[in-house]
Amino acid sequence: MTVIYNTHSMKRRRQGLRNSAPRAEIVLWRYLKGKQLAGCKFRRQYSVSGYVIDFYCARLRLGIEVDGPSHFLSKQTIVYDNQRQKFIESLGIRIIRITNRDVYHNITGVIELLLRLAR
Repeated sequence: MTVIYNTHSMKRRRQGLRNSAPRAEIVLWRYLKGKQLAGCKFRRQYSVSGYVIDFYCARLRLGIEVDGPSHFLSKQTIVYDNQRQKFIESLGIRIIRITNRDVYHNITGVIELLLRLAR
């Protein structure tokens, strides 16, 4: 069986993404780390095949993508994000997308949504 989750070949990429995380991801991580959200363990920068998910909970099979402005700049980026999401969801992982704006201006709503999904 081929391993596609958190492969060794993606380790440096995951570490680089964690070390240069955008502010919105840092803010959201404060609410997810240490099983704070309904006792669910979330991981940062979790790889699936050649893709990296911002946050992932194995128990819920839930991935969270925090989208900043770069995700909306070009049609090509939007198409790539959609293809990437479709592939990851084909493996049984649900992906939800949250914008930086949601994190900065409605963190309570974001956490409430995640709590509903955790039940």
